[in-house]
Amino acid sequence: MPGTIDQDNLTRLMTREQERFVQTHPASQALHQRALASLNRGVPMVWMARWAGAFPLFVTSAQGSHFTDADGLDYIDLCLGDTGAMTGHSPAATVAAVTQQMGRGVTAMLPTEDAIVVGEALQQRFGLPLWQFTLSATDANRNAIRHARQITGRKKIVVHDWCYHGTVDETFAILDGNGKTISRPGNIGAPVDLDETTIVVNYNSVDDLERALQTGDVAAVLMEPALTNIGIVLPEPGYLDACRELTTKYGAVWIVDETHTLSVGPGGWTGTHGLKPDMLTVGKPIGGGVPCGAFGMTQEIADRIAVGVAKDDLDVGGIGGTLAGNALSLAAMRATLTDVLTPAAYEHMIALGTRWADGVDAAIAAVDAPWHCNRLGARGEYMFSEDAVRTGAEAFAAGDHALDEFLHLYALNRGILMTPFHNMALMAPSTTEADVDAHTAMFNALLGELFA
Repeated sequence: MPGTIDQDNLTRLMTREQERFVQTHPASQALHQRALASLNRGVPMVWMARWAGAFPLFVTSAQGSHFTDADGLDYIDLCLGDTGAMTGHSPAATVAAVTQQMGRGVTAMLPTEDAIVVGEALQQRFGLPLWQFTLSATDANRNAIRHARQITGRKKIVVHDWCYHGTVDETFAILDGNGKTISRPGNIGAPVDLDETTIVVNYNSVDDLERALQTGDVAAVLMEPALTNIGIVLPEPGYLDACRELTTKYGAVWIVDETHTLSVGPGGWTGTHGLKPDMLTVGKPIGGGVPCGAFGMTQEIADRIAVGVAKDDLDVGGIGGTLAGNALSLAAMRATLTDVLTPAAYEHMIALGTRWADGVDAAIAAVDAPWHCNRLGARGEYMFSEDAVRTGAEAFAAGDHALDEFLHLYALNRGILMTPFHNMALMAPSTTEADVDAHTAMFNALLGELFA
């Protein structure tokens, strides 16, 4: 039957790929064995143990859209640090700025001129006039939520089913089969039951959102313009307009997280499509790989914050941290926004994103696979559903862990790194047509074996 996967064939192929991986990566295997003596599960963060293969690759160098592992093998990097290296690895302008700033001082708890330049750049890109800086998008989201609670006097936030906003406690929530807010599977050490802090709604459901806001207890709606971490789920026509209208109607703060949707254009979805959020958060890509984050706000939000927080309390209010807004991260952001993630770079990246998705679509059609490819500017992803999904729950239901493992390992054994836990690819300014075409050739060969 067209589009059917023989599970015995998949098992055989997976065994072959596992053996090939071990045989070709002896140096990484040796480093992993050594790491087990001092690192939990042999990795700096335990999620790194989830990469496809018997052990993670150890990287020795990364430049542009390629990296080299401990065995001297070269890889096309379509993961790019899950957006953290959307600029490409070690972009020259960012490296130069960081190197220079290292000699002038890393952090002093005082502003530099770079902070002003970055604030002006973000203002221009996203349309929000006032900005603050953090060390990650997680921090930016936490800070925005705390401000929203302070100025509204309300406790709860609204998020979308199967959303992702970093490691913010309130966002690890999903809907159960009865529409009740519960903790997401794998949520470690949740401080309280999630329905105490959070109301979960289905993405693209205006009715769900209005019912949640009608409770009168919602301080903020925190959302990505398009879901990305459960698989790309695009907004249906009118949905984002409804989010703006309903949050205004019910007095909730609308917070838009552009950390991943920055792939759409220099100003993310907000700048490209003219959104008008109350607050906006963004993180890893704007620093060229240096840890950073930022959150912007309207003048009205800033004025309301000022009324509720006395100057003497600013350092103990749970907002920011000693290294937030440090000179090194601001230098990295200035160079990245000014010289790397430019409009011309986006033209190149988005064109390659289209080329990548076109290649995926053609390969899927050639074997009549019941899969679908979603596009998000410079980012694309193939999913195991025949049509585009419209909610996080639909995206989750379309997942297949065993198949994901095979796809990633097959690509890795042929010198291509995809974003972990998803079949997602991202283009950098340094990505080339040859890089994209190498993935297309690999993907065609993979499907030819998988659907044989």
